Amino acid sequence: MDFTTILLIAVYALLTYFLVTRFVPVKGLQNLNADQFKERVNQKSKVLLVDVREPHEFKAGHIPSAINIPLSQLNSRVKEISPKNEVLLYCRSGMRSKQAGRILKKHGYSNLAHLRGGIMAWRGAIKKK
Repeated sequence: MDFTTILLIAVYALLTYFLVTRFVPVKGLQNLNADQFKERVNQKSKVLLVDVREPHEFKAGHIPSAINIPLSQLNSRVKEISPKNEVLLYCRSGMRSKQAGRILKKHGYSNLAHLRGGIMAWRGAIKKK
């Protein structure tokens, strides 16, 4: 095999891996639409709402009562999330919250859901900090 063929195979393998890890559902992570998510958010005493976007995104506008734990810091801050409550995750589009769900599953969390479409799909109140 020549170098070009090997390079194409490597690129194809990386692309396939990227697509599989991004788009395959996370087992045990509920995938909620905006209405379902809003219904769960309104059960405030039973849920913990976690925005996994970066701080500047959170400050620009977030769902009221959400805490901000960026995906980039989740592994080091996982103890801030109580496993006793249902954990509702969201980000901008749904991709990072899905990754956050995968991370929390690895840490033993089981009562997890995320907002499909992220805050872009949200139809409720937005708080600006």
